Amino acid sequence: MTLTTPAGPALTPAGGASPAPKPGGRHRPALRRIRKRLVHLLIVLLAVTFLSFVVVDLLPGDAAVVVAGDNATPEQVQQVREDLQLDRPLLVRYVDWLGGVVTGDLGSSFRTGQPVAEALAQRIPVTFEITIVAQLLALLIAIPLAVYSAYRPGRLVDRASMTIGFGAAAMPTFVFGMVLIVLFAGGVSSILPATGYVGFFEDPLGNLRSIILPCLTLMIAEAAVYRQLLRSDMISTLQEDFILMARSKGLSARTILLRHALRPSSFSLITLSGVNIGRLLGGTVIVETLFAIPGLGQLIVQAVFNRDYMILQGALLFVAVAYVVINMLIDLLYLALDPRVRRDA
Repeated sequence: MTLTTPAGPALTPAGGASPAPKPGGRHRPALRRIRKRLVHLLIVLLAVTFLSFVVVDLLPGDAAVVVAGDNATPEQVQQVREDLQLDRPLLVRYVDWLGGVVTGDLGSSFRTGQPVAEALAQRIPVTFEITIVAQLLALLIAIPLAVYSAYRPGRLVDRASMTIGFGAAAMPTFVFGMVLIVLFAGGVSSILPATGYVGFFEDPLGNLRSIILPCLTLMIAEAAVYRQLLRSDMISTLQEDFILMARSKGLSARTILLRHALRPSSFSLITLSGVNIGRLLGGTVIVETLFAIPGLGQLIVQAVFNRDYMILQGALLFVAVAYVVINMLIDLLYLALDPRVRRDA
């Protein structure tokens, strides 16, 4: 029992004052997680960038020869090597590059002389748009199917979506992309463009038409995995005691599924979707090649073949930052979805 005095704080039966909530206490778990993730971000960036420096340096071939050309004399190759500062030790080059990153200078391409920041600014929005649209489409398809399949397991919708999903997940991405090209961009039915990319600000409608097939190609396998994962988690959640209690109170099936079962079942889905976004930002090279999309994946592959260290380092730096930032946002989303995470943080 708690007593309240006229001129003092509430007292407990033992005579002590009940602790008042600390200012900003609600936000402390989020701040702690952000600090931890920022430290994690720094460690990951140092490890990824240094390892990529080492791996690229160990690749067969010589960047100086690639830049100078096959017909260059040994003197010309040596001059290019000195101009590009490739004759210095790897650790010295890495420290110099890291110092430039801190000041906002990512360097310039060995091949074209284009600033790395400018090259990334041209490619990142393309890949980012395709990745986000594909993920949203996958979630919009997977979540309703998973919820209904968990509510009516073994029925027609559940069995049909599971069969189609297994087939889609087993099909290689480029095969499904080629099927879409034949169906919607080949022969007489040239409904959508098969290749090329149109910027959103140049032509919004043309932009939508140019990304439909790439997004569908990326979406189909992701939706199949998301649907299966969420369905399994929801079936387990629907057997919990608090769901039985909600049913005993006479709550509708819609309320139980969407308000009580979906949220605690979505943690694995959120984690996987976040990981996939980070993966696709640097891993859409097959789709970008198939549909001639000038994205980040193509830029990374071209940089590897051309031994363009500066472009490659800048692209890997962005992918690493995006991956860790996305995971940090997922952790913060956990705090919003589950109060138990706030208590344990």
